Amino acid sequence: MAVFRSILFNVLAFLLTLVMGVGAFPVRWFAHGLALPYAKLWSRLVLSLFQTICGVEVRITGQEHLATNGPLLIASQHQSAFDTLIWMLLVPAPSYVMKGELRRIPLLGPMLILTGMMPIERADGARALRILLRETDTAVQKGKQIIIFPEGTRTAPGEHVPLKPGIAAMATHTRLPVVPVATNSGRFWGRNAFFKRSGVLHVAIGAPIGPANRKVLLPQIEKEWRALEKEFSDLSKS
Repeated sequence: MAVFRSILFNVLAFLLTLVMGVGAFPVRWFAHGLALPYAKLWSRLVLSLFQTICGVEVRITGQEHLATNGPLLIASQHQSAFDTLIWMLLVPAPSYVMKGELRRIPLLGPMLILTGMMPIERADGARALRILLRETDTAVQKGKQIIIFPEGTRTAPGEHVPLKPGIAAMATHTRLPVVPVATNSGRFWGRNAFFKRSGVLHVAIGAPIGPANRKVLLPQIEKEWRALEKEFSDLSKS
């Protein structure tokens, strides 16, 4: 049954993405203001397929920490493609810090730019950091909620990797607090995994961490992630 569900989801998600990718041409040409609502609709439909077909229940805790229409810095764990979709639904004006190569994907790339995402060429070193801070300023001025994955890549559940310093630079530069987010999404939609698993997927949103320098902020994010992981691990056992 799990194999059939996975095949059905992947086929339908691909077809949906293809159809909506082609359908996005009028938005790209004539209605730039509809780009974000269109992207939100696509995310909602893909996640609805994921939950319905694959038997996944998504439980989100701590949403009170997102109670603002203004700018935020959100430091989320990254285990799955799920993590790049869910924030389209959780905040009103999401802006993801993403790999620069994503903007070169046919159909998807141009829409990422129109929706206000922040493509960064990480190989550019110091120049990439300057661009990141410039894009951060623009997003903050527009009242966007900035989502960054400090691990820098998708990781397996329970895997710990050194955090990239970009989030610390953004927090120091903007003086905005950082909202830590932990998840176990990789257990159900793994990195490059064709097969999906059913179960309870947790997204745990922690209390904001006050502005701090890099030496303090990065360990604090990791500490909060571990605490949030323990919370939903305990819930799964109960």
